[in-house]
Amino acid sequence: MKSITSVYKIGNGPSSSHTVGPYRAALLMGERYPEADAWQVTLYGSLAFTGEGHGTEKAIRTALPGAEILFDPDAKELPHPNTMRFRAFRKGKELTDQRVFSVGGGSIRIENEESDEDREVYPQKDFAEILDLCRQEKISLVQFINVLEGASLGEYLRKIWKAMQEAVERGLAAEGILPGGLNVARKAKYLYGKRCYNESSDVTMNRLIAAYTYAVSEENACEHIVVTAPTCGSCGVIPGILYYMQHDRGFPEEEILNALAVAGLVGNVIRTNASISGAECGCQAEIGSACSMAAAAVATLFGLSLDETEYAAEIAMEHNLGLTCDPVGGLVQIPCIERNAVAAMRALSSTNLSRFLSATRKISFDEVVATMYRTGLDMDEKYRETSHGGLAQIYREQQGR
Repeated sequence: MKSITSVYKIGNGPSSSHTVGPYRAALLMGERYPEADAWQVTLYGSLAFTGEGHGTEKAIRTALPGAEILFDPDAKELPHPNTMRFRAFRKGKELTDQRVFSVGGGSIRIENEESDEDREVYPQKDFAEILDLCRQEKISLVQFINVLEGASLGEYLRKIWKAMQEAVERGLAAEGILPGGLNVARKAKYLYGKRCYNESSDVTMNRLIAAYTYAVSEENACEHIVVTAPTCGSCGVIPGILYYMQHDRGFPEEEILNALAVAGLVGNVIRTNASISGAECGCQAEIGSACSMAAAAVATLFGLSLDETEYAAEIAMEHNLGLTCDPVGGLVQIPCIERNAVAAMRALSSTNLSRFLSATRKISFDEVVATMYRTGLDMDEKYRETSHGGLAQIYREQQGR
């Protein structure tokens, strides 16, 4: 498996596959062919269907000013649902014709090439092998990660956590209507300040977690800086719950960073053996993955055992199986923002349940990851980030569009 640093990337929303990935691809192509005086970029699959609402054109032109962007929604048998074709020209002569795939979480693959992200850090192929080693060596997941990743990981995660906190705090302070034409109002500030009469501690906890999660997701919808965790579409889940744990529950930053590390390891296992791409496997691959990662993070903060941590991640993923990606209007707003908040609260519930029932479980984390992947591949294309089915279709019909 690769380094967990590739799970967390800082970039502009609203979609890691549609903005962060295409921007990185365009930047790389521009660096390879600085002599080019014209660029043509063709978007296929999900990028063609929802690229306009997700800001893909803007992301590419930020790296390649003046590029001609074409949309081809009719191409079939693509190597990946998020396929781009870059053509560079110099005085009318073609310099390159290269396909690049945005494979989820802002990661890219250039056809017939290996990337820096292909560097292997973990010899283990799944969570079972990781747990076996930890038991044999009598070490924690945090210790396991630090041995293989090295000293540089801590500083990287500190940078990631700073960006996550900044996104929460910007979102809590902001008001107004989100861009895109759906007239969705920001709700984070309202949730944060709206205390109900005689509010119980559990209600307060859920309200604050939801407020922090909304804050990040709304920043993402505005194309502001967020962290893929593991994607932009699910970027609010982990910072939402960990911000609560540090700022309202008093967990020290070093423990938060350890929790981020374990969450990243879980995301890495999912990415290696399944997918974190909504275009490939629906929202179960994005929100389901984020929910599993967050559950493992909370389990780490609570000092749960290896078995309890695995079970928390398994519960979180299992109850997101089949979750479709059907963003209304091709925007990462409805149902995406609310879905992040629900997933954050579900992650905490999954961890709490794992405390009591880990000895009775029948399903492993690896098994539920494999199930998620098969389920995603079986999904009709219209439920995989195309905005052609589900809630997106119903809303469009109701609005007469």
